[in-house]
Amino acid sequence: MKKTAILLLLSVMPVLYVPAQTNNILNPVPEEDPVRIPQWAKDLRRSEIVLFGSFPFSMFITTFAMDMYRWNNANGLDFSDAGRRYAPWPLKSSGAIAMESNEMELTISLAVALAAAIAITDQIIVQVKRHNARKKAEALPSGSATIEWKPWPEESQETEAPEEQDP
Repeated sequence: MKKTAILLLLSVMPVLYVPAQTNNILNPVPEEDPVRIPQWAKDLRRSEIVLFGSFPFSMFITTFAMDMYRWNNANGLDFSDAGRRYAPWPLKSSGAIAMESNEMELTISLAVALAAAIAITDQIIVQVKRHNARKKAEALPSGSATIEWKPWPEESQETEAPEEQDP
């Protein structure tokens, strides 16, 4: 045991002497230019984030719904101590009956399907908004001025903006 600990320590020691990154923390250089990333990849990443982010909530909802279904089928939503063995989490009594493996597989499948439906719905909403914005921009007459809002440059934040003069 002691030899293993010493061997592990000696194998980690060279890593401790590797210098840290020398990039300037205040002005980091982006590794990839965001303009080069295609829109479909950004949309796919957004869908992935929404899918995995909504999964815990959909799992909670489907588990609660499955427990309610089991409780109703077992004894018709009986509130006695013996009847609450199938009740959902906040109402369960001691000695609750756990889900069988096929019920748990169904619950997980429904949770994944619900999370996927939420991600697809989000993607449809984003696509419709993007399409409407594109149509609005194309509907402008040619030669129209487009106003883009940009933040002040960093040098200008230290000095005040020029004041307007009264005519």
